[in-house]
Amino acid sequence: MTEIVDLAAGTVFLGGGGADHAQPQSLLLKYANRHGLIAGATGTGKTVTLQTLAESFSRAGVPVFMADVKGDLGGIARAGDPAGKLHEPFQKRAAQIGMALDYQAFPVTFWDIWGERGHPVRTTPAEMGPLLLSRLMGLTDAQEGVMNIAFRVADEEGLALLDLKDLQAMLVWVGQNAKELSLKYGNVSTASVGAIQRALMVLENEGGGLLFGEPALELADMMRLDASGQGMINILSAEKLMNAPRLYATFLLWLMSELFEQLPEVGDPDKPKIAFFFDEAHLLFDDAPPALVEKIEQVARLIRSKGVSLWFISQNPADLPESVLGQLGNRVQHALRAFTAKDQKALKLAAQNYRPNPEFDTAEAIQAVGTGEAVTSLLEAKGVPGIVQRTLIRPPLSQLGPIPDAERAAINAASPMAQKYGKALDRESAAELLARRAESAAAAGADAGAGGADEDLWKMDREYTRARRYDPGVQIPPEKASRARGGRSSNSDSIAVTFGKSLARQLGTRTGQALVRGILGSLFRGK
Repeated sequence: MTEIVDLAAGTVFLGGGGADHAQPQSLLLKYANRHGLIAGATGTGKTVTLQTLAESFSRAGVPVFMADVKGDLGGIARAGDPAGKLHEPFQKRAAQIGMALDYQAFPVTFWDIWGERGHPVRTTPAEMGPLLLSRLMGLTDAQEGVMNIAFRVADEEGLALLDLKDLQAMLVWVGQNAKELSLKYGNVSTASVGAIQRALMVLENEGGGLLFGEPALELADMMRLDASGQGMINILSAEKLMNAPRLYATFLLWLMSELFEQLPEVGDPDKPKIAFFFDEAHLLFDDAPPALVEKIEQVARLIRSKGVSLWFISQNPADLPESVLGQLGNRVQHALRAFTAKDQKALKLAAQNYRPNPEFDTAEAIQAVGTGEAVTSLLEAKGVPGIVQRTLIRPPLSQLGPIPDAERAAINAASPMAQKYGKALDRESAAELLARRAESAAAAGADAGAGGADEDLWKMDREYTRARRYDPGVQIPPEKASRARGGRSSNSDSIAVTFGKSLARQLGTRTGQALVRGILGSLFRGK
């Protein structure tokens, strides 16, 4: 029987090829970091291929990350059921390709940006940086410049940007101080600040307020092994995330960028450090600005030397830019349906990406393969593309389909990640510090403006002394009335002051002086 994982040979078993599907088709672990593609129409078996590859990587001691867009990958946490309805066809397929169908569960950690079906996933604007945020929001060069200024000033002023409200508060402050900042950093227009705020609002409405915050995700927590040495399979709940494509693309690109920045160079390791599967990959590229596509291409090309294996899953290879498609050396092509002229063209282009097999026509095979079968091309020795084969994909060892919510909740509760990421933190950062500065400035302004109220009283006193207005309910402090008259005190004022000082010496307080002086001043004015 063929071993699913052969660490001595450095391979993972994908399925059986050849005319009778008895010829093993295996992926070389040392070339898994040359990335891969899983493509095919809906219902052709992409999810099964994704699940079997994740199982194989895990058994080889390689941690896995995958996005669960349909909510049916949770079954990896439970062993397959010999009494299940799929057991018989799976057993028949296993016998045909020469493998033992030994069901088993795999170590799983569930994640969810909303924190509902898994542990919350968070990062901070500071970690994402102004360049990535600007490109993801489609900002113009001028707006991107303002964003860079906001981040630069925040850094210089010690204002931590830890969540979305911090960034929004920082932009408000930049807009309010645009004149001063423009002299040092370049033009800051309020129109640009407003445009950035609107783009942030869109991101926030899609759930960005939940993505940005603390505690931020540590990539090491996604690269764990269990007690038996199997790689942890990290499953991101993405059913809800699919309705927020901007947020989905933001998160995935940030994840790739963080891996690229944090992992050391390892060259060509014997096996990947971690494998990433990006389902519905076209969402990364739909309506994406050229700069963003270039960033993804750069990460896909250079992250190989960090020991990271990237797998893109989409319905059609044409969904991915040529620059990215050219980086994917391992390919699993399930059936494509060519109903239109455009589909026919896409089919021919897909077939041209494979090393021909003289035994069959690749384009015809891509149309003819059945469910669970695929046209495959895996890298061979020295990274040479293998001859295309019609391959029957091995059945999964874990359950195919979702698990009950109660079981998922129990797995989440037992995970050490629950204590670390379960509760959000809101420590003092830019928003709070700027609010405190504003309160201090307002308080200082109120103190300075107290003279304005005094001036009103002085004006009323002048009106009173000139017999223009009389309001018996208004009490004018004599010393203020004196200042209002240009420093010239009336006789009643002088007497009041002299008598008040004498009495104050008896009382021993300034309060007594002020009180008596006010009373006597009123008496001498005839009140």
